[in-house]
Amino acid sequence: MRILLFLAGGMAAAGADSTYFSLISSTTQFRQAAISPNGRHVAYVEAVRNADHSDSRNSLIYVAAEGQSPKRITAGASGAKCQEKDITWSPDSRRIAFVSDCSSPKQLQLYIADIATGKIHKLTSLKGYLQTPKWSPDGSHIAVLFTENATRIAGPTEAGAKDAGVVEEEIHEQRLTLVDPHNGSASMLSPADTYVYEYNWSPEGARIVYTVAKGSGDNNWWVARLFTIAIATGDFKQIYQPPMQIAEPHWSRDGKQIAFIAGLMSDEGSTGGDIFAIPFEGGPARDLTPQIQASPSWIEWLPNGRLLYAETIDGSSAVAQLNPEKGENEILWKGDESITISASADGKSIAATRSSWTQPPEVWAGPINDWKQITHANASLAPLWGKSEKLHWMSEGERVEGWLIYPANYQAGRKYGLIVGVHGGPAAARKPAWPNWFDMTALSPEGYFVLFPNPRGSYGAGETFTQANVKDFGFGDLRDIMAGVNQTEHDFPIDDNRLGIGGWSYGGYMTMWAVTQTHRFHAAVAGAGVANWQSYYGENLIDQWMIPYFGASVYQDPGIYARSSPITYIKNVDTPTLIVVGDSDEECPAPQSYEFWHALKTLGVKTRLVIYPGEGHHFHKPEDQKDVLARAVDWFRENLQP
Repeated sequence: MRILLFLAGGMAAAGADSTYFSLISSTTQFRQAAISPNGRHVAYVEAVRNADHSDSRNSLIYVAAEGQSPKRITAGASGAKCQEKDITWSPDSRRIAFVSDCSSPKQLQLYIADIATGKIHKLTSLKGYLQTPKWSPDGSHIAVLFTENATRIAGPTEAGAKDAGVVEEEIHEQRLTLVDPHNGSASMLSPADTYVYEYNWSPEGARIVYTVAKGSGDNNWWVARLFTIAIATGDFKQIYQPPMQIAEPHWSRDGKQIAFIAGLMSDEGSTGGDIFAIPFEGGPARDLTPQIQASPSWIEWLPNGRLLYAETIDGSSAVAQLNPEKGENEILWKGDESITISASADGKSIAATRSSWTQPPEVWAGPINDWKQITHANASLAPLWGKSEKLHWMSEGERVEGWLIYPANYQAGRKYGLIVGVHGGPAAARKPAWPNWFDMTALSPEGYFVLFPNPRGSYGAGETFTQANVKDFGFGDLRDIMAGVNQTEHDFPIDDNRLGIGGWSYGGYMTMWAVTQTHRFHAAVAGAGVANWQSYYGENLIDQWMIPYFGASVYQDPGIYARSSPITYIKNVDTPTLIVVGDSDEECPAPQSYEFWHALKTLGVKTRLVIYPGEGHHFHKPEDQKDVLARAVDWFRENLQP
């Protein structure tokens, strides 16, 4: 039997315009911005581009003081190409700790830098993966998450190892490890049979609160529980077993409470939910933000007992403050952009990475509502796409939000095609941000409107809205999307015969689903999608995320999985569909794409499958990123001709 498919190995379409990709690949990205406790310095991590402007894992650390030019802090030579990241400030604001592989390629170690002198001190000589260092409140220790003898970067979006021989679940134990900043001695603190995800010191430094699960770290974040552990004795105690997912555990300044974010979350690191608090010894959790029409994503206790938090709200970003005793919250800043933030000890100053569709990424810092721009790395860049506009529409009695990008050279009086870009997740939201490599924004320069809906299941409208697609994948969220398409066609000059849809991950699934449910779309691009939830359950390495959404495993209730599977309705498809995926994707394995492609080929539907060797759920090779983009643009161009 001979199977025909395309293995990526070069640009698929010579005529594809690479200007968009050149702009995206020349954009400097910032992976972290951390303000010092006294608010006087900002440290940030700048991603490094290769000589051809392609992506790399390397990064640089800079420190900036008000009125001064940023200076680089490095464990290597001035021109060294290495990975330096995960900044944490000492309580006295005089030092930073960070991880770097400058002195040992591909092996991160923990370092300390003195900000005044620039002197660097190497602390550890460990073998494995280190991340997320944090100083104790008195500066006597640095905690770090350490996975001993790890062979790869943790996370299900990374390329998985190829199986051969006897197959067993790969289990690594990421443990809380204490490092003495004076002599570098390291001792593992948390139990050996658990995987720690996030943690936070108690205010007196005697204990740590952390989220933890047994088994595979990639798979069990969705069932993590909340524990505390004593530094002196190692005694640990479970204080909370959440009904869904938890993130961002933070100990109050008076030591009496622990706050965290809890809700339905589909991906580790994509945080949203309500803010809860429990007594530090355990007990009932109290929802501090019931009925909030937003999705908090980051929290920090303030000295006055209030909580500072960042949130996704109505497709935008905001920084707000919460009085946990009275349940009152106040938005301090709101903007149509995407941000990540850190706060000074008093909460009065912020460091932030900021970007939008009109402003490329930069680092900003200062008092809330009075941020000053720290970096100007992307000052020469300008958008190639058209203007953006926030839209709202009604769907089954609910108000749904989305963003519309105009064609780059929009002219009144003309009609244009429309591409729908569906975000991943589903617990996520599309907010204004400088686009990335796989992004339907690339179709704006090609003369299309681009609609980015945030249907039910998304962040930004409260936890009830986020949970509205439980046991209903595909159905209600597609109705929300199609209501948005109809409203956009009513309000803007759209040619209904030139509709396309595309997305990655859950967006890839929704693309596969949409073409089985409607004939409205005339071209589709499904990236790393899911064709069959029943077979997917046994193929992927992160099956724990599915149970909160489907209510049971596939072995207990196969019908609920079949109901939302595109393959169940495959005979309805007539939309030309391009399918792309990495061959080492653990999160949405390549067989799912094979299954959809095989069905379309058998049924005589125009299709193409492209497999990218060595790529996981997130693509890292610039040549593959460029190839996917070129194929997507050409596919829409070919199948949506006027």
